[in-house]
Amino acid sequence: MTKVLILAGDATESLELMYPYQRLLEEGYEVDIAAPSAKTIQTVVHDFVPGFDTYTEKPGYLVKANKAFKDVKPEEYVALIIPGGRAPEYIRNDPYVIKIVKHFFQKGKPVAQICHAPLILGAAGVLKGKKSAAYPALKPDVENAGATFVDSAAVVDGNMVSARAWPDHPSWMREFMKILKSKYPPK
Repeated sequence: MTKVLILAGDATESLELMYPYQRLLEEGYEVDIAAPSAKTIQTVVHDFVPGFDTYTEKPGYLVKANKAFKDVKPEEYVALIIPGGRAPEYIRNDPYVIKIVKHFFQKGKPVAQICHAPLILGAAGVLKGKKSAAYPALKPDVENAGATFVDSAAVVDGNMVSARAWPDHPSWMREFMKILKSKYPPK
């Protein structure tokens, strides 16, 4: 079966993990969720409240991560998804995460990233010269990583598809699925 990897950890945004996970299963892909250890992670729900300067955060679903980062063999996967939330702030410090991310970019495999995920890509040094959407507060981080920040629902740059946050899911996943299915149809 054709496998896709999702990188996550505690405080991953719930919708940004569950929507692509279920969408990929619906299309017939096998999906592994990797985290610092194989365990149940606590996701969070980020919501947007009128008049509030940023997002609010509430506890989200408990989700089983079936792989530890150190046990991931990136060559077994055809694509990578990196959801946002607060998890990217700390999982970007894991050397296995950096190794995994570099593999997908070096091999030209499809990558979908959203919200705070560019923090990981910046730490891996793979954003330079690219165009990327992100949660708008990350514009300086995207630019400091050498990329051009684009405030748009779905930004396609080669095999990478990025978006600002979960309200962009329909256009984000539509563009990602076009790339994924054209290169690696489900088996």
